[in-house]
Amino acid sequence: MKIINLINSALIVACIAFVPGIVDAQTVNNSNGVGQINRDSPNTSYLQPFNIAFLAYQGAFKEQGIPSAGTLIYEFQIGKLTAKDVVQAAIKANRLPAQLLNDQGYVNAVESQFTSMINGNDTGS
Repeated sequence: MKIINLINSALIVACIAFVPGIVDAQTVNNSNGVGQINRDSPNTSYLQPFNIAFLAYQGAFKEQGIPSAGTLIYEFQIGKLTAKDVVQAAIKANRLPAQLLNDQGYVNAVESQFTSMINGNDTGS
């Protein structure tokens, strides 16, 4: 239980630090092909994978069945929850367009964000 508290504390501090960035979140454009993220296009309209992972951690998708904080990380670690589940919840919450569920590049990028959360808080204990 000790490691969960450490992970939660570190992620809460990170959440507080990045809240202003979520409000002005960058968006991605999938018009250049499946799996490619285009950050330079002015026709962008949806949230970055980092923002989706961060919102999930904060509990923005609880109504869609996605847990928050340490439970989210734990369920991701044991394979009970996948990045595709989180993307699907974001779609149901009207945070992402439905076509992103089939964009493996976007789903992989969300998964990478969760992996970074886990690895960034690995204390070796």
